[in-house]
Amino acid sequence: MNKVSTGIDQFREGRWRGFKGLRLGLLSNQASLASDLKHTKNVISELLPGHMKALFGPQHGHGGEDQDNMIETGHSLDRELNIPVFSLYSDQREPIGEMLDLIDVLLIDLQDVGTRVYTFASTVLNCMKAVKKAGKRIVILDRPNPIGGLVTEGNLLRPELFSFVGPCRIPMRHGLTLGEMALMFDHVFKLDAAPEIIRMHGWRREMLWHDTGLKWIMPSPNMPIPETAYVYPGQVIWEGTNISEGRGTCRPFEIFGAPYLDTPLIRERLMPEAIEGCCLQDISFRPTFNKWEGRLCRGFMIHILDHAAFQPYLMSVALLKAIMEIHRNDFQWKTPPYEYEFERMPIDLILGDQGLRQAIESGGDLLKIKAGWVSENRDYGIWRAGFLIYE
Repeated sequence: MNKVSTGIDQFREGRWRGFKGLRLGLLSNQASLASDLKHTKNVISELLPGHMKALFGPQHGHGGEDQDNMIETGHSLDRELNIPVFSLYSDQREPIGEMLDLIDVLLIDLQDVGTRVYTFASTVLNCMKAVKKAGKRIVILDRPNPIGGLVTEGNLLRPELFSFVGPCRIPMRHGLTLGEMALMFDHVFKLDAAPEIIRMHGWRREMLWHDTGLKWIMPSPNMPIPETAYVYPGQVIWEGTNISEGRGTCRPFEIFGAPYLDTPLIRERLMPEAIEGCCLQDISFRPTFNKWEGRLCRGFMIHILDHAAFQPYLMSVALLKAIMEIHRNDFQWKTPPYEYEFERMPIDLILGDQGLRQAIESGGDLLKIKAGWVSENRDYGIWRAGFLIYE
């Protein structure tokens, strides 16, 4: 297997020479590593001594230290380089003037997970807006979409539900790299930020993470292994409910449940198409934090058997529908706030369409619901073609 060469690897191969004499900022976190596992900040600093003037961190912190949603990270100092580390998940979620005054170019090296609600994309969009306003350059050191760049799944996000967990009209599984998404943002929002993409070498759209030859480094605390990313486009919906998404266990999102679940009955309600390509193992667990902390929960652990057949969004929506029908007295939607939204229902922000939530609540036919997003995805597939830089 040939290892994919990421944006920072390509930077090290020679692209760094174009940044001589410039003051650099870097948006990164603990997963921003080159192929030899050296952190991007160190790769750049060794090639361009004294050029790095500021670091920036996304949600969970520059070191990935903060566990849950809406746990803000403060600003700090990088003692190794003696430069500021600005949090973009604190009292502001975009770089402000005094931060950008320190730099000429903002480099971004983040590992996205291919799912719309992952907030790194919104952070990149906020940076693009701020950098354009400040008259600076923005450069994306691109990385693989760990769940592939061919398959897309889910309904398109409705504009009235744009938020920090979904800034653009894309499906839950969007099939883009972060570099491609930056190009899309520039076009959709007419930013004229002209993001420069340092492309990967050797990545193909059909690749899943285990095809890349790269070592998985957790991009956030509850994304411990590639399998987490594979199920995440569906399993993230539990964040909008009182079902534990497995936070407080060692396999979040693969494991999920609640004290009240009747797993045999839920299994009976699932149509075969919804769980094609996977096995749902009955499991009991006791979360050490987050929902149902310390309580015995019953639920499932997902085992993917066939990646080509597995449809994470369909599976989780089918599970949600079954649980709501069986456990009407115990199941609840999570109430705001959720990711800096204090009025709109978290589940609407996550699903991206109030109509989908209402259809599930009213017992709508799942195949008809799926047919709607399949049609939307055809149009999306044609539209997104203009932003793809890997074929």
